[in-house]
Amino acid sequence: MTYDFCVVGGGIVGLATAKALLERHPGATLVLLEKEHALAQHQTGHNSGVIHSGIYYAPGSLKADLCKRGERATKEFCSAHGIPFVTCGKTLVATNALELARLEALVVRARENGIDAERLDEGELRRREPNVTGLGALFVPATAIVDYRAVCAAMARDIQEEGAEIVLGAAVTAIRESARDVVVRAGSQNWTAGRLVACAGLQSDRLARLAGLPVTHQIVPFRGEYYRLPSEKNDIIRSLIYPVPDPELPFLGIHLTRMIDGGVTVGPNAVLGLSREGYPKLAVDLRDVAQYLFFPGLWRVLARFRKSVVSELKGSLLKSAYLRECRKYCPILTVADLLPYTAGIRAQAVMRDGTLVHDFLFLESERMLHVCNAPSPAATSAIPIGGRIAAAVVG
Repeated sequence: MTYDFCVVGGGIVGLATAKALLERHPGATLVLLEKEHALAQHQTGHNSGVIHSGIYYAPGSLKADLCKRGERATKEFCSAHGIPFVTCGKTLVATNALELARLEALVVRARENGIDAERLDEGELRRREPNVTGLGALFVPATAIVDYRAVCAAMARDIQEEGAEIVLGAAVTAIRESARDVVVRAGSQNWTAGRLVACAGLQSDRLARLAGLPVTHQIVPFRGEYYRLPSEKNDIIRSLIYPVPDPELPFLGIHLTRMIDGGVTVGPNAVLGLSREGYPKLAVDLRDVAQYLFFPGLWRVLARFRKSVVSELKGSLLKSAYLRECRKYCPILTVADLLPYTAGIRAQAVMRDGTLVHDFLFLESERMLHVCNAPSPAATSAIPIGGRIAAAVVG
């Protein structure tokens, strides 16, 4: 059988893309291939579960637009499918004078992006969040929490009801494009499709290279380590507590996050991963390490952010150093409160010159589109991202 579309990747971006393709082309045939034996096993299933508002992004930018539309679309999708979510809001806490100045810049950015945000002084912050300390804060009420694996399960049901086939345990080993179609092989099985879309996340550069495309970037895994608070501290916060981000750094910093199951997590940090898909702390994949050690872009990134690299590594090795970052805004936490929790791994596309890719990165041919980078936060923005990818595939 020849399908109209083949989507590789069963994370939220792949599923949202499959959904968008079928919405744009009712009656089309589609097969989705996922190498794991369940959907949403990597970035989608290992994130903090936050539905972001888009406050961080430059006004008028594509990322700001996608995140704002994605926040609304995700909540609408959850409401339509009976998926629980809680709109608890996010509180960005300034703990020194520099962060207060950055907070004021975010107030302006929120206004320009059309995002509702409330400036809190020190007293109002303490009234709303008695266990949080800061000189001031910005409260963003639209931010919510959800289980993205549940979102993916609902998307999978939707596309299957439209006739799509989902094949699990299908690790792609070969891709051959011709003038008429694309043949994808996984083990001893082949699938033929008129067009292929690859949303392979942590393996996206390898899949594009497998397809014969000119890959000049590399996926470098950054490991985000989380802790979970003991259940007796589930009420320690009322909203999500975030530090004010440093605009010079690519990550948001360690935060306190309410989870949809009622728990609270602390994290993540951001350290260089020793395996693209190794979630235990000591997981090492020699192929992954060897590949990025010989990539010049990695060394340029490490040199550029060397102070942050040292700080993040120290926090990874020493729980007491990790705790100090948390205690800047939540001083009642102790080392004993930091209980083990599953890590996440971010697929960071890096160019040879050391540029961190923060926007779309597509590699295309006549019949293929490989999503090598989707703007963060991809989970929140997945529905409009999927629509954008579907439009790019067939116009």
